[in-house]
Amino acid sequence: MPLALWALTISAFAVGTTEFVIVGLLPTIAADLGVSIPSAGLLVSLYALGVTIGAPVLTAMADRVPRKTLLLLLLALFTLGNAYAAFAPDYGSLVAARFITGLAHGVFFAIASTIATDLVEPEKESSAIALVFLGLTVALVTGVPLGTFIGQNFGWQSTFLGVVALGVIGFIASAILLPANLTKTASAGIKAQLQVLTSPRLLLVYLITAVGYGGNFIAFTFLAPMLNEVTGLSAGAVSLVLLLYGASVAVGNIAGGKLADRIGPVASLTVIFAGLAISLVALGAFLTHPIAAIAVAAFWGGFAFANVPPLQSYVVQIAREVSPGAVDVASGLNIGAFNLGIAGGAWAGGLVVEGIGLAAAPYIAAGVVVVGIVLVRLSGRLNATAPQAVAAE
Repeated sequence: MPLALWALTISAFAVGTTEFVIVGLLPTIAADLGVSIPSAGLLVSLYALGVTIGAPVLTAMADRVPRKTLLLLLLALFTLGNAYAAFAPDYGSLVAARFITGLAHGVFFAIASTIATDLVEPEKESSAIALVFLGLTVALVTGVPLGTFIGQNFGWQSTFLGVVALGVIGFIASAILLPANLTKTASAGIKAQLQVLTSPRLLLVYLITAVGYGGNFIAFTFLAPMLNEVTGLSAGAVSLVLLLYGASVAVGNIAGGKLADRIGPVASLTVIFAGLAISLVALGAFLTHPIAAIAVAAFWGGFAFANVPPLQSYVVQIAREVSPGAVDVASGLNIGAFNLGIAGGAWAGGLVVEGIGLAAAPYIAAGVVVVGIVLVRLSGRLNATAPQAVAAE
């Protein structure tokens, strides 16, 4: 894999840490700011909403900006947003900081995904995207547990200051390692962008992304409170479980990319979503048994984010067929769909926690993921009838 891909991975680590570290800090932030756990969960939803808006809109607006320049500007905005969060005086200010940071997140991953596919041969595209998103999974392995530990012991503001340092490192790595003459696709005209927005095949994949990926966040958003209040684990033990979960995610992310390269997006997504649904049901069943709950969390992590590389490469493949001039825009819309799913999942999870209780969240999440499987199979049938079908099986 080209060295430039590792610059994107390093930057993705910084961005990923700020997205997911909030999950481990929900109880700490809720107690410090005097808000409920579901209200604190909105810090996940509104960050994701910023990504959902920023990914497609800002990607299209920045279409003519050189890619390296755009990435560096995004990392600068990301770093400033986290600095604002670190010094936020109240809940409303923290919400605003999270939303602003989310705007940068969405465009970063949209552009990074298309750069990754341009740097490798077509048969390695899913693996290249998986390498970029490895930054997210490594963030889950190290950044999230460490950030949770720091926040629990030194205040959640300290965690955001740590993320600021990571943002600076990502900025420097990208400035040094990314080539200045990155390939730039032709500017997407209005017609090309409309083809992206009106393609049934792309719209269905966006729906799969939002439902299948987002369903997981009904449970994942409230993982720390579940382990603390239902399973009975201490705050320190929760941090260790997050570390174990993140290690499993890292393995699953790479495996998901390789599986998609080998058997195609539809078949790989079917397998991954099925494993995810089974994992969530098992979590619900064993949540009150500490040892079993920890084991299930590790198993769950292997499937939780494995769908990201095949979903993103699936969109890029279809976009090249239906709208070759708007691949960046199509990629940005899928990043938006990921985060629309996160926002919806976190919001729905809050409703479940308030209305039914923490223990119900894994079962509801599993049901939503099953809907994602049905949509994946429908997408495979739709591609089979297309003039130039994406390899579905």
